[in-house]
Amino acid sequence: MVRVSGLASGMDIDQIVSDLMKAERMPIDKMKKQKQTLEWQRDDYRSMNLLLSDFNNLAFNMTLQSSYSSKTVSSADETKVKAAATSSAGNASYTLSNVTMATAAQSISVNSIASSIDPTKSLWSQRDSMGTGVWTKKTIDQAAIALSADTSTVKLAKGSLSEGNTLQSISVTTGGVTNSYSVRIGTEAGTVDPNEVFINADTGEMTFGTTLTSGSTIEAFSYQQNVLNFSITTYDSNGKATGDGPNGSSEFEFDGSTSLNTILTQISNSKAGISAFFDEGTNKVVMTRKDTGDLSSADSLDGSSGSNMVFSGGFLTGFLQLAGDAKGTDAKFTLNGLETTRKSNTFTTGGVTYTLQNNFTGDVRVNVSNDTQKVFDTIKDFVTKYNELIEKINGKITEERDRNYQPLTDEEREKLTDKQAEQWDDKAKSGLLKGDSILSSGLNQMRSNWYASVSGVSGAFSQLTDIGISTSANYSDRGKLVIEGDGTKLKEAIEKDPQSVMDLFMKSGSTTSEKGIVRRLRDTITQTVSKVEQRAGRSTWTSEQFLLGRNLKSVNSQITSFESRLTQVEDRYYRQFTAMEKAIQNANAQSAQLSQYFS
Repeated sequence: MVRVSGLASGMDIDQIVSDLMKAERMPIDKMKKQKQTLEWQRDDYRSMNLLLSDFNNLAFNMTLQSSYSSKTVSSADETKVKAAATSSAGNASYTLSNVTMATAAQSISVNSIASSIDPTKSLWSQRDSMGTGVWTKKTIDQAAIALSADTSTVKLAKGSLSEGNTLQSISVTTGGVTNSYSVRIGTEAGTVDPNEVFINADTGEMTFGTTLTSGSTIEAFSYQQNVLNFSITTYDSNGKATGDGPNGSSEFEFDGSTSLNTILTQISNSKAGISAFFDEGTNKVVMTRKDTGDLSSADSLDGSSGSNMVFSGGFLTGFLQLAGDAKGTDAKFTLNGLETTRKSNTFTTGGVTYTLQNNFTGDVRVNVSNDTQKVFDTIKDFVTKYNELIEKINGKITEERDRNYQPLTDEEREKLTDKQAEQWDDKAKSGLLKGDSILSSGLNQMRSNWYASVSGVSGAFSQLTDIGISTSANYSDRGKLVIEGDGTKLKEAIEKDPQSVMDLFMKSGSTTSEKGIVRRLRDTITQTVSKVEQRAGRSTWTSEQFLLGRNLKSVNSQITSFESRLTQVEDRYYRQFTAMEKAIQNANAQSAQLSQYFS
């Protein structure tokens, strides 16, 4: 639409229409403020639900027996025995004596291995120092190699190979023509003839006597490689072999490019359960079982025969000189007069976990008792979190609504600084949940949950006041809980009858009166959260699933409809002013003609 802006009249038509539209827009501004208020109210409800849900998660921990049955353990001599206890451990005293700690099976090279060996270099390059019976030959199938660039050197896929190999020739096809190159294997290439290919036995690098052009193909061939093959067999506490090879062994294979350190590292990382290293000071290898105890095969669990580590292969038994009869020993001790053994120096009996630190012949006493302080701290923390929860909710439902501050329109916001707009929004958001019936009802019910008696408890404590927790006498605290005095009464209750304290908080029941305080609270919170969700929804819900969402959808529909109407009104104003401009222009033209006529 072509709009004429005061060319004939000299009037600022755009400004006049803008001023007229301000009045027309007043209803839509009101709708947008209503929308913003609904969104703020929805967000406030959801923040309250988040607080309730977080507290509900904390309350879940208070329904666990471990929260009320913490144990403290003391050892008369922690340099000899350390101990810890679970909540299932009974309050008792235990005496350990005549302790011999468990040891791990260990095998050390009988003699120093080759004094010239370098554990960081490839073993094939040091083969002369390794003796005989160490290497085995393996046939390797080399796939065809397509060349993407001109070159005279190509590396074998599997690295080093054997000297004295049976490989006689290698074929190369270029442009449909196949040429054969005779093979020479060694460690020094020297001069390579045009029809020859030299293969470095240490690195597996092929050097052709001529340059092979891009697009050529080195045809597939087979060759023999020197490898190290060996196996290690270890057993678990049930006498079962731990590996996944034949008969439960752990199988290993390495080519000649591998160093001794690399081999020992891979053994340490394998399922064999062994720590292996090379000591350069003595030129010996040490292999130690990671688990202690006599871990022999199932047919020798009585310790009469068998070893904990079985070595097979010339590399281990010949070059490294490792003996295959290594055995660990079980821990032996007397516990409260009972002589017994364990595979490990850490073991659990009757809910108490012992860790042996040294061998000794005398007695060490271990005492297990209730950890009153830890249970007290758990309950105190729960009461503190509850007080924080109701303080925040009370703050929202008692916050005054300042109706002098309404949500800002875009035009109003542009006239303010960011700080001023933020302060305005804070005041406009205040009191949106004042007197809310859902949250008020939830708080009232939670207060009732705390103070109603719990029926059917196993001991003397059926009410909160019985254990020294009561309501604050200050009315402004609005139902906050206080632990009387310095907590002495609560600690005495925990010490005197921990089962009754636990029942008071977490007892199960089919009726509300039979349920412990925490279970009642969780029921109330669940119901309150559900009611709030029906009003404010969740972030994953659609607008149709909750009340404020439906209200927002209705307001958005009204805004869209009204904006369409405003567009029509604005167009009407411009049409009217355009007609006026044209009439003035026509009148001016007629006046000019008359003036010309009379002149």
